[in-house]
Amino acid sequence: MFGGASLRSVTNHASNYGPYTTKGAVLASSNLHDKPLYMSCGLDAKILVASCKIFQAQRRRKQLLPLTSIVSAIQNGNDEPESTVGAYADDQSVIILKNGRNSNDPGKEAVASSLYLSEDRLQNAQVLGNQGNLLDKLKAVHMHALAMEQWNACRLKLCHGRYATSAANLIHYLALRSLDVNQLKDDLSLVGLLNLETINPYVIASLSAGIHMLENLKSTSLDGDERVKLKGISKDKSSNKYTNSKFTIGMMKNRANSNRDFLLGPPQDEKAHIMVTVGEEAVANETFINDIIKTGATIIRINCAHGDPSVWSEIIRRVKVNSQMLEKPCRILMDLAGPKLRTGKMKAGPCVMKISPKKSAIGNVVNSAQVWLALEGAGQPPAHVSPDAVVYVDSQEFLTKLGFGDTVTFSDTREKQRSLKIIKEFPIFTGAGFMAECTKTAYVQTGTELYIKGNKKKSLSGFVVDVPPTESFVRLKVGDLLVITRDSSNEQQQSKSTSSMAGTPRITCSSGYLFDSVKPGEPIAFDDGKIWGVIKGTSISEIVVSITYAGPRGTKLGPEKSINIPESKIQYEGLTSKDIMDLDFVGTNADIVGISFVRDVHDIVVLRQELEKRKLKHLGVVLKIETKDGVQNLPMMLLEAMKLPNPLGVMIARGDLAVECGWEMMADIQEQILSICSAAHVPVIWATQVLESLVKTGVPTRAEITDVACGRRASCIMLNKGKHILEAIATLDTMLKNSSSTKVKPEVRPLVLSNHLF
Repeated sequence: MFGGASLRSVTNHASNYGPYTTKGAVLASSNLHDKPLYMSCGLDAKILVASCKIFQAQRRRKQLLPLTSIVSAIQNGNDEPESTVGAYADDQSVIILKNGRNSNDPGKEAVASSLYLSEDRLQNAQVLGNQGNLLDKLKAVHMHALAMEQWNACRLKLCHGRYATSAANLIHYLALRSLDVNQLKDDLSLVGLLNLETINPYVIASLSAGIHMLENLKSTSLDGDERVKLKGISKDKSSNKYTNSKFTIGMMKNRANSNRDFLLGPPQDEKAHIMVTVGEEAVANETFINDIIKTGATIIRINCAHGDPSVWSEIIRRVKVNSQMLEKPCRILMDLAGPKLRTGKMKAGPCVMKISPKKSAIGNVVNSAQVWLALEGAGQPPAHVSPDAVVYVDSQEFLTKLGFGDTVTFSDTREKQRSLKIIKEFPIFTGAGFMAECTKTAYVQTGTELYIKGNKKKSLSGFVVDVPPTESFVRLKVGDLLVITRDSSNEQQQSKSTSSMAGTPRITCSSGYLFDSVKPGEPIAFDDGKIWGVIKGTSISEIVVSITYAGPRGTKLGPEKSINIPESKIQYEGLTSKDIMDLDFVGTNADIVGISFVRDVHDIVVLRQELEKRKLKHLGVVLKIETKDGVQNLPMMLLEAMKLPNPLGVMIARGDLAVECGWEMMADIQEQILSICSAAHVPVIWATQVLESLVKTGVPTRAEITDVACGRRASCIMLNKGKHILEAIATLDTMLKNSSSTKVKPEVRPLVLSNHLF
């Protein structure tokens, strides 16, 4: 993400200058040249390394140069860089001079960059290039980080006081990342002093500590008077020079923990929080919320893309009641839907349910189908029960007559005689529920009549109710064509008028962004990348797609599935009209709001305006990173968001992010996001497909377990809903308790020597 100039190569080859386009570049050299060199900065500024004449003029004007001199640039009214000479005094203050004069104009923003020259090393043309001069290299990096802070002072002043220190550390981190310090890393590792990969949360403090240790090592290597003299100098200058009370390691750690607790609440047992996504199933099952909080969930997530305020209100009510009853704090995060593209609704299928036992390869029944039988309106079965099918009956009297060992008979939709045998009874809120087993495949629909079979004849009956419609979908194979229309009425019209596309699968997408953005030849993905295609043709009302990737037997594409167009230039605002309407509800009822598909600073500006308009100072804000632009602009978006007093966090939304950026880049991207947020002291939520196999099937994969191990570095791990969500919460909770994110404690046993050695 960040480019950098090598401390060694830039020094040794400074004469081979030319235009550079790396982000966040720095030039360090004792050789200045007549031709200026422009470099791009990680904070979107330009760098001007001034000519030797400017520097020499500065030397003539000032008899006593400070320890470190900087040559940089400021922007004039035409947005062009003007040559500027700056200097560091021993107290670390920066003196910016323009054409040899002090520049005190607050309207001009000094922009980043750097030239470092140690006055006591000017005679050495390779002060930073020499492998052995480790102390000077580290001092140069330290100066560069502080210079970046000074040159972005105007930006930092706009940050809320709570985030001032964190924002400064983020600037220091960007300064470090702007350099190619690979050789410096190797040199430091050889002497066992400092690991530059782990200092993100406290950059200046770590660099200062490294400098201090190197100076101590240097002093111990001298003899006699030289050692006494150096120690005297160190006490007077060095110890103060590289110590900044604002950026101690302890203070930085406390700030990171404080920001985490501010957003997510204090962690239980010093482990990461567990967030669980819930939907309408939380309303259907009276005990569901109680069960997931009791098992270990500390944050409940509601997706505003699904449901409505009545459903959301009931979920929130149950969360608050059960959290108080269990005496376990539980916060509520609500995701705004954002401009996400999704497939539209499809025509509902028939209200038929298939009950199917598991069979062996030769057709013998291995396990009977488990069927939950209960009164209509009873809600979902208890959490510890995992039936294959749920059947609701309209008659309380019918269920009252049922008991263990009874047989319920019926004719299914094919007029085949089938039976259910009661194997267990459970007390529930509405009376009783029953678990039954079925040994033959059956199709049950609303209105199917059930009988309790007696010893001699059929007796009391009941009717099946509330069978949900079957899921509608289209099955797509490689080579198929797919037509996307704006809405269902347009779909029907097109199916009648376009004879050449008769029989072609069709889906809808109500978002005009899709139709306005795509062009022929661009890729398109569906359902988090399970299906890929190429745009073959477009019009105002429809898009024709040729499927290029799907499962060997085809892949189902249903309603409300994601659509991604990673190479298209989609134009949309950060907050949609629906988001702004939902924000009123979220601000009143939730603790945290998730902002989907943030891409650049403008999106954060819009969000800040909406929050300030509603005076939502205490509402937590989570930036969901799910696009390429979101990753690239994350540092600037964080600095903009830090202008707010609100709690702040970031979610790594790996579903859309992997599709947008490419699967092979996902591991590196999530590391970059973790690294940036660590420097900014911003808590991270690790999301998407965590323990997905365990949630859906009850059995995790090995890769999922190691994914959780990586996710422990985040402040919160999110689970999506599924049949075995309670088992997943319990497993995740156990893993988080066993090892914290920052203190991995492998079991080390005493070494037992083999007897063969004696």
